[in-house]
Amino acid sequence: MDTDLHAPLGQNRKAKRQRPGILRTGRVAAGICLVLIGASSIYTAFRGDGLKGQTPPAQDQAAAPSSDTVQNHVPSQTSSAVAPNGMLPSDSRSGANVERMVTGDGSVVTKYSPRQRDENGPVLVDASQVGQDPRMAALPNDALLEDTPLGRLPIVGPDGRRPMDQYARPWSGVHGTRIAIVVSGLGLSQTGTQRAIQQLPEEVTFAFAASGNSLQRWMQEARRGGHEILLQVPFEPFDYPANDPGPDTLLTSSSVTKNIESLHRAMGEITNYTGIMNYQGGRFLSDPNAMEPVMRDLGKRGLLFLDDGTSAQSKTAAVAKGTEVPYAFADVQLDKQLDVNAIIQKLDELERVAKRNGQAIGVAAAFDESVDAIAQWAQEAAMRGIEIVGVAALTNDPERP
Repeated sequence: MDTDLHAPLGQNRKAKRQRPGILRTGRVAAGICLVLIGASSIYTAFRGDGLKGQTPPAQDQAAAPSSDTVQNHVPSQTSSAVAPNGMLPSDSRSGANVERMVTGDGSVVTKYSPRQRDENGPVLVDASQVGQDPRMAALPNDALLEDTPLGRLPIVGPDGRRPMDQYARPWSGVHGTRIAIVVSGLGLSQTGTQRAIQQLPEEVTFAFAASGNSLQRWMQEARRGGHEILLQVPFEPFDYPANDPGPDTLLTSSSVTKNIESLHRAMGEITNYTGIMNYQGGRFLSDPNAMEPVMRDLGKRGLLFLDDGTSAQSKTAAVAKGTEVPYAFADVQLDKQLDVNAIIQKLDELERVAKRNGQAIGVAAAFDESVDAIAQWAQEAAMRGIEIVGVAALTNDPERP
């Protein structure tokens, strides 16, 4: 080997052989990177976000002011595409001014502000005028309540809306064969109440006993399930006190003040009911002097009164007409005999009454046999052209044309 010992280190060395495979791989990788960068640039330039690239400011211009002092408006573009509902996209935002603004750092902000509607714009409908939004059915309308020492009591709202209308179950409006079924005594038995709420269809009206337990909880469950509800108040029967309906029973021997106080104490137990239903009360219902102040109070508060129809001597109709209170009578007591087949026969009788008169009301207690029979019968009723409605739909209402 011929070596020059005097040559500087590193000179006259043979060049290392290059590795063609590595070079080719590097060139391919670089090419791929360039393609990706180019594709990304094209996508950024043409992506459909509705924003156009902004021309960068000239180097000799002053720095852009902050976004809270200067806003450059970019006109919004209106698409000609028609939405599925037949409206242009801009129409769906009618009632608002739409502005796009370029801030100091170059970002774009969209601003919506209200503007005056014309006669052709969409109209907001107050759905609370016709029943209650199911999502809010377990909550009371505060405008229809007054705070008292005896609880929150129902009242007619400032706009004239009645609790009877607010909490009524909506129905089809078709005046065919209509039936209301009221299951009473809810709240007295916890298991019975739960069973009724779970098994009965939402068209059935529930009547809660004022002396029941956990009424607020059960009321909310029933309302969330779509049920219209009544409050059952104890009235004096003919054989009182041997037959005592419970605490705060309204008595013919009590003063008007005392009876109204007892009524209000019961009414303060829950909210969201359309009216009052009697619990017993043959003697009280037969006494117009005792009934009249009670009915006047109900009318003043926008509530209905349902007479369970058990007293042949009831003066409910005469007193209600005199005080202009919405009222109704039950046509059939469904469960005088606690047997499923017997109750179904009573429901068939109720159907015959409804087909003859156009409507009918049946009442039952929340016994297991009653719940089973009503649940079974109600499944077949629709196939026979029967609509089960809330009891408020079948009242004699002086405000209804």
